[in-house]
Amino acid sequence: MQSPRNVLTPESLSMLQAIAQTGSFAAAARHLGLVPSALTYRVRQIEDALDVLLFDRSARQARPTQAGAELLREAARLLQEIDTVAHRVQRVATGWEPQLTVSVDGAISPGTVLDLAEAFYALAPPTQLKLREEILTGTLEALTSGRADLAIGVAVNTSNVAGVQLGLLGEVAFIFTVAPHHPLAALPEPLTDATLLGHRLVAVADSAHSGRVSMGLLGGQDVLTVDSMQAKVQTQLRGLGYGFLPEPMARPYIAAGHLVTRRVARPARNVRMYCAWNGAAQPVGGRALQWWLGQLQSPTTQAALLENHPMQAHRMAAGV
Repeated sequence: MQSPRNVLTPESLSMLQAIAQTGSFAAAARHLGLVPSALTYRVRQIEDALDVLLFDRSARQARPTQAGAELLREAARLLQEIDTVAHRVQRVATGWEPQLTVSVDGAISPGTVLDLAEAFYALAPPTQLKLREEILTGTLEALTSGRADLAIGVAVNTSNVAGVQLGLLGEVAFIFTVAPHHPLAALPEPLTDATLLGHRLVAVADSAHSGRVSMGLLGGQDVLTVDSMQAKVQTQLRGLGYGFLPEPMARPYIAAGHLVTRRVARPARNVRMYCAWNGAAQPVGGRALQWWLGQLQSPTTQAALLENHPMQAHRMAAGV
């Protein structure tokens, strides 16, 4: 007796579909160019291997049994998957990557990244897309460690990283913000480091696996650490601490009166943001990567990635 794996071939599944569609073994045999006895023999081989009856032969028409109907449902799915795999392989042979992983810094507009993903999928590429959020040096580390193929929002020096190519997205100002009910909102400006030391800082954890970077910390200071820029915004809205936010991200909350800006004694902090990828400055392979790099050259896309930060829903502190 043959095993189910040996008899459940794409050809045999198509044969079972033909029987169900034509309603009889004889009609299916004519459709497939087989003699009826040969088709009947093949069906019995499948039934013996599965130890089930697939068709009720008591009537004039060959009607699938309950087990046969289940196998036919799975057959339709499996045959469709085979066609999909074949199509994907053919497309990959034309230069599309099987998978493209993009690491996106938390300061980058997630909505704009999803807009790009939507436009990418409109091409019906065979490439599977993976998006991962990173923070600070983790955005670049995902690229250099091989966990990502493209990094968007790199804000660290890469001059000593061999083989990494950069494309400038623009410059982002980081501004000091607190909730209007936070004690620092009422103190005279500029706020000195000595004043800030007495209050809690909200920091975003660097997602790098090694050599993590912390920005704006003072020795001995109380720090509340969160794992994303959105969590940092929400924490500051509640007045749980102060911190520096990308100006485009803070802008809608400032306009709504949910955050206020304060001058500090420190120098202004403006950060250049880049996209980064491995390889030649003009990549010749990888059509998915080429498409994304082409989009990232658009000034409109660059501005949207840095600026498009709508206000997210939040819950204000009681009584505020």
